[in-house]
Amino acid sequence: MKEKILVLEDEIGIRSFVSINLKREGYEIIEAGSGSEAIEKITSNNDISIALLDVMLPDMSGIEVCKYIRQKFDQVGIIMLTAKAQEEDKLEGFISGADDYIVKPFSIKELLVRVAALLRRVKKEESSMKLNK
Repeated sequence: MKEKILVLEDEIGIRSFVSINLKREGYEIIEAGSGSEAIEKITSNNDISIALLDVMLPDMSGIEVCKYIRQKFDQVGIIMLTAKAQEEDKLEGFISGADDYIVKPFSIKELLVRVAALLRRVKKEESSMKLNK
């Protein structure tokens, strides 16, 4: 079964670039161009493993989306993918529940490695939760 990754990015060029490269790695991609669309998609696809979230969006911030995901779907890995590079921006991302924070422009190879690493942790946590039930 392919792992599902939600890609929330309002800039279509960046979203397509990230999605194409993730698909090449064998992931199933669910795309969203706004925060409300991302919330709708993660709510209707409750088997998403990782969410890649842009921070600056037209309707609501990626930070708000991150908080929503962390509250409702705690097992989902979250990577913030944003142009906001200040230390306080990064801290806000982590405090809101992000597992990782990547600043644009970014290396696609680094993103793919970070996704794979986070996926290993997410899968390890899921299997230990199943064992403890």
